[in-house]
Amino acid sequence: MNVNLSGRDFLKLLDYSKEEIVYLLGLAKALKEKKQNHEPHNYLKGKNVVLLFEKDSTRTRCAFEVGAMDLGMGVTYLGPTGSQMGKKESIADTAQVLSRMYDGIEYRGFEQSVIEELAKNSSVPVWNGLTNEFHPTQMLADILTMQENIGDLRGKKLVFLGDARNNVARSLMVICSKLGINFACCAPKELFPDEELVKTCEEFAKNEGSTILLTEDVVRGVKNADAVYTDVWLSMGEDSSLWEQRIKLLKPYQVNKEVMSYANPNAIFLHCLPSFHDTNTTIGKEISEKFGIDEMEVTNEVFTSKCSKVMDQAENRLHTIKAVMYATLKDE
Repeated sequence: MNVNLSGRDFLKLLDYSKEEIVYLLGLAKALKEKKQNHEPHNYLKGKNVVLLFEKDSTRTRCAFEVGAMDLGMGVTYLGPTGSQMGKKESIADTAQVLSRMYDGIEYRGFEQSVIEELAKNSSVPVWNGLTNEFHPTQMLADILTMQENIGDLRGKKLVFLGDARNNVARSLMVICSKLGINFACCAPKELFPDEELVKTCEEFAKNEGSTILLTEDVVRGVKNADAVYTDVWLSMGEDSSLWEQRIKLLKPYQVNKEVMSYANPNAIFLHCLPSFHDTNTTIGKEISEKFGIDEMEVTNEVFTSKCSKVMDQAENRLHTIKAVMYATLKDE
């Protein structure tokens, strides 16, 4: 496949063609094999990248750091209090300063407009580790995980249950529609994704012979699904006062054994993590004590079952992020 992504930003999958996404997935698979076989692949030795995090993370930070080091690069992590961006220094100025010192910039934070501004003023590739609107690196890991467990995904069905306005649900709809995967969004109508994005994705899906379904009916949404996906009911940065409202709205969309029974017999369960499937976290314990619910978006029974591929997803963040960095930083 003759695809050249050298020098490109990776801000959202709407910017990438089907062929470019397929290329990145193939590259990730090849890099994963090298990692598993302990084959050196420090192809970008001598380069340096910086990670700008306004939102904390486990998988995103570790994947970028380990991936960069595997490729031979140096890494600088700047956490929520690690830079003056947006406080004493504008986003534009920050981008220009960093791009004179680094070969690539990763950003994980809030508004998509921030990373777009970074990219506009940077002379090096900028990568989206997560914004409120999109989570493209997670999508590559999700699709790679599906390929490993299901095989050819064309014509297969993925259903997302929960807050379908969030970055994960929106990004899943984009990548599924571009790759010919049938996508179902199962949520209360007030939590459906925005109409403009739905219309855009419907056009992509039409071109690939796949479908997009928005429904409040759990049975209809999950029926014949090959992958069942959910996410936390309250995204990072949202007001904690919304927990009561979200629990009431989304409890009927919890992924449990009964919900999984509506899917195909060999269906897999996916979650981008972290997950509130028990009370072994500070927030999980607080929610349990306040609202009397010990499991939220997914039950512990499903989360720990054989159909759960969430740890495969977590590992695949490394390989897919490594593919994005290598593809955009390698010489033409």
